[in-house]
Amino acid sequence: MPITKTQTTINGKLFVLETGKYAEQAGGAVTIQYGDTVVFAAASVSATVRPGIDFFPLTVDFEERLYAAGKIPGSFPRREGRPSEEAVLTARLADRPIRPLFPKGFRNDTQIVIYALSADQEHDPDVLAVNAASAALAISPAPFGGPIGCVRVGTVNGKLTLNPTIPQMEQSEMDLVVAGTRDRVMMLEAGANEVPEDRMIEAIELAQAGIAATIDVQEELVRLVGKPKIQWIPEKVEAGKDSRITRYLADRIRAKVRHPDKAQREAGLDEVRREAVAALATADGDISEADVALTFDALLKNEVRRAILEEGIRPDGRGLTDIRQLDIEVGLLPRTHGSALFKRGQTQILSVTTLGPTADEQIIDTLSPVDSKRYMHHYNFPPFSVGEVRPLRGAGRREIGHGALAERALVPVIPTKEEFPYTIRVVSETFSSNGSTSMASTCGSTLSLMDAGVPIKAMIAGISIGLVTADPPGGAREGDDFRLLTDIQGMEDNYGDMDFKVAGSEKGITGIQLDIKIHGLTKEVVRGAIRQAREARMTILETMRRVIDRPRAELSHWAPRIETIKIHPDKIREVIGPGGKMIRAIQSESDSNIEVEDDGTVRITGAKAEGRERAKQMILGLTKEPEVGEVYDGKVTRIMSIGAFVEYLPGKEGLVRVSELPGERVNRVEDVVKVGDAVKVKVAEVDRQGRVNLSMRSVGEEGTRAYEERQRAERDRYRTREGGDGGERRGPPGGFRRGPGGPGGFGGPRRSGPPRD
Repeated sequence: MPITKTQTTINGKLFVLETGKYAEQAGGAVTIQYGDTVVFAAASVSATVRPGIDFFPLTVDFEERLYAAGKIPGSFPRREGRPSEEAVLTARLADRPIRPLFPKGFRNDTQIVIYALSADQEHDPDVLAVNAASAALAISPAPFGGPIGCVRVGTVNGKLTLNPTIPQMEQSEMDLVVAGTRDRVMMLEAGANEVPEDRMIEAIELAQAGIAATIDVQEELVRLVGKPKIQWIPEKVEAGKDSRITRYLADRIRAKVRHPDKAQREAGLDEVRREAVAALATADGDISEADVALTFDALLKNEVRRAILEEGIRPDGRGLTDIRQLDIEVGLLPRTHGSALFKRGQTQILSVTTLGPTADEQIIDTLSPVDSKRYMHHYNFPPFSVGEVRPLRGAGRREIGHGALAERALVPVIPTKEEFPYTIRVVSETFSSNGSTSMASTCGSTLSLMDAGVPIKAMIAGISIGLVTADPPGGAREGDDFRLLTDIQGMEDNYGDMDFKVAGSEKGITGIQLDIKIHGLTKEVVRGAIRQAREARMTILETMRRVIDRPRAELSHWAPRIETIKIHPDKIREVIGPGGKMIRAIQSESDSNIEVEDDGTVRITGAKAEGRERAKQMILGLTKEPEVGEVYDGKVTRIMSIGAFVEYLPGKEGLVRVSELPGERVNRVEDVVKVGDAVKVKVAEVDRQGRVNLSMRSVGEEGTRAYEERQRAERDRYRTREGGDGGERRGPPGGFRRGPGGPGGFGGPRRSGPPRD
């Protein structure tokens, strides 16, 4: 197969598509290069349908290959394992705008596999992955209704910019990813620093220009190498059977579909379904149970949508902009660091905050240049939350995606490490689910963080906006006649056209996630949803404030305390010690955890104040330069003929000469002190080489004044002898003469000359 290329320019850089070089047996395979980042995608579709499949089996996988960034995996086997959270989010980013563009009822297995072959650390592969997946599908036999385009919008020097680099994004006020067709939005994913709604709408509209450019090169590639599409016939019930089933079910469904309680509504509808099967699907009849199920689902969906469009009535009786009842509690769990229960209707989330030292930061081993994370939000969705029974298998893609959304929404208001030197983890447990648990976990996280005493910069809340359009998916006027629904519940999510989640503060938006089931949203729908979400968010924030309006002044009694001190970077080696021996000893003796950063920042974490203080004093002792006149508690470590060596600070020794030992006359050092004795010493002198002379006499009975007088008298006697016969002179107190220490030691070489004052 010949190599075929198409290209365009986005933000002054070439955007190049290529096919024909790799994976010739795949249904469609392309690479996209932008800068030095190269992403590959292969799309394959089965020719037949697996028996028993009643859903669209689409799988999208993003495989991180760390060789792309010149990295070797940090795990023990030194090869990539299960997908990282970042890889899962990239796969979801590609899946969500593609899925709605397959025909309703298509059941053939479809798989898209995406690799990042080269990552230049400037151009994020996630946006390229969406475009590559679309292009691979577009040239494959899959009946895909694309192509779609995808771009990132950020701000560079305050100006909205398409596809800014990763370094530029570090200073951006927003990180917005938009996927769509030429004139409609298919998917939004955003994190923002409290950006006003109008500014966000402006950024979304800018994205359409970049999207159109990426669609142009994909369509050109399809014209050159596109393959014929699979022909398929959608499953449907014969007209005669459908009519008979409809006559039986229509009024019965209408009578049961409206009920404020989800469980009772579902129980009533299940009863209607069972009665229809018993009445119509007989063993010798021509109507099967599958026929009844298909017609039942279609009628239920139509009735939910009809009531919303024509009557403005939702299944639970609410109006289009009504929020369900809110119930909030904080401080529920006595031994956790912070906790909150957020309930909105039958959606119930328990959020729990845990604080830890910076050593607990999450290590990230991905293609991203980011290597750690100090704020984490984890979201759990157990089966009992929707009354189901299924095995627990850890966090799936949905849980990871919902957790990342709530995390992204809170990041802009999390205090910096300098302001609050803790690693922060929030876990949101879904106890009951009936729509938008991700936005409930955003609210719960805010409340839990405040209950823990985390000084967040603003309160964050979130809400989900739903959509019902008048025309069926793919209709000519799809989206022209629509209704927006505030605070959607499960049935409206299932039978509606959109789940538009928006989180933020009073000031503006901090997070967005959009999923749709139709062929795109018009500008009017996007604008209306964002503005309607703001109105609902203000109501929720006001309700939250009535329960807790500011972070607790004090941390929980059970939270660890962190004390931060600063040392000179040159002293770090002394705190660490050879092979980490010193820092381990300090941690063991003080029962605390110590972290040292390259700039000299030292964080001491411990539950007990006395332990933290002990560690602090030991570190300051190791790094402090002794000054003449300071008094220390020390321990005798060695005895020599000239005096005793005393460890006055951890790892630091000074010499107490015989003349500075307490007592009138000392013949032998051992008569006064022994190794291991605890003594009080005062710094008498620090010479030019940093060697320290100590005195015990000056802190004993004679006192400081007597010591200073004796020093002056010694200096005076020395001066009277100056200019003698040139023989050996006795230096002033504190001087060094050759002794057992040898050259450079405490008994260093003999020196002469005037005393050093």
